[in-house]
Amino acid sequence: MSDIAGEYLPILLFLVVGIVFAMIFVGAPMLVSGLTGTAKPDSVKLAEYESGFPAFSDSRSRFDVRFYLVAILFIIFDLEAAFLFPWAVSLHWGGPEAWWSMMTFLGILTLGLAYEWKSGALEWE
Repeated sequence: MSDIAGEYLPILLFLVVGIVFAMIFVGAPMLVSGLTGTAKPDSVKLAEYESGFPAFSDSRSRFDVRFYLVAILFIIFDLEAAFLFPWAVSLHWGGPEAWWSMMTFLGILTLGLAYEWKSGALEWE
């Protein structure tokens, strides 16, 4: 039984250290915020800051389609960055085929961005 306990000791130690760090990095800012008085809400702190305009009375009201276009473009280029990092790390294993396939992918994304730019989807009035 002690052999099994010895094998799981590093995992238990890892969990304990993770919980301690979580308590420090989550609990300490909450404690400091409560002690310094920054947690007291007022009208300025409760104002809208994400969308830039006051909230409507109905949560199902229509938004301008430009919000969705910008969100979709952000997701597309965020995924592009997520594809580029593993590709760059493993480039020396793929050879020229991997390089050309990524250049094709980036070319298609560049054409899409140029089309969006030319059609005026990125213009904000």
